[in-house]
Amino acid sequence: MTSVSAPTASPVNALRLTESEVRFYQDEGYLYLGGLVKAEAVEAVRQEVLGVIEGHFGITEDDLRHATSASDKLRQSNQYLKGSLLEELISGEPIKTVASQIIGGPAHVYLPFTAVKAGGGGGMFHFHQDNNYTNHEPALGSINIWVALVDMSPDNGCLQVVPRSHKDGQLASHNSDDGDGHQQLEVDPLTCLPVRMRAGDAVAFTRWTVHGSGPNTTDQARVAYALQFHRDDVSWIDKETNEKKLLLDSPRFAIGPVDRIERRD
Repeated sequence: MTSVSAPTASPVNALRLTESEVRFYQDEGYLYLGGLVKAEAVEAVRQEVLGVIEGHFGITEDDLRHATSASDKLRQSNQYLKGSLLEELISGEPIKTVASQIIGGPAHVYLPFTAVKAGGGGGMFHFHQDNNYTNHEPALGSINIWVALVDMSPDNGCLQVVPRSHKDGQLASHNSDDGDGHQQLEVDPLTCLPVRMRAGDAVAFTRWTVHGSGPNTTDQARVAYALQFHRDDVSWIDKETNEKKLLLDSPRFAIGPVDRIERRD
């Protein structure tokens, strides 16, 4: 796959959030962002995500109708093409403006990735906090904006969040019972909110907000994209050295647009 040579207009609606919306996010740990992606851009962005999945994993949209492995509960890739709509979605000013309003300071890209769950039984993704993977300090200085690129419901494994769970701070976790390297809380929540979404909608949540997803029992892939950002003052903790590193000076991940999506295991 080659890059798109011509510049693209932003697929993101420039939302101006109210003080009440920001306060809701601070109180509840999440915020619904209806119509974040422009209606006319949703299908093109969805196709780009599927192109990344095909290039990275060698899996087509037709393949994604039927789950065949544990990996099909969440296909993640942080590759994206230069000049693509995904590049503009990830690093364009409209999305950074939305993130900045919520976290209270300039937003910097941390980690973007596909969030594709195969149909036909693509499995449960256990409840966890993003901070179970890499510890950010302050955790509330970072944000995940999770974008639906198809309609989402419990039938196809929509995102599930636990309101106000961020108020409990960092929770204990362990490697998933599925043995796939993902994190899982030591104690599952008693209740959660399935976030029903239309294609183009998004939900923002903190790195302490407990979330997960159920299985996809339909015959179509559940296609979403996760956009993670951090504020200037956020550091991460290197688990190997226990060293605290400022993300602006020492990025946790090497990310950026590429000329070609590479096949990776």
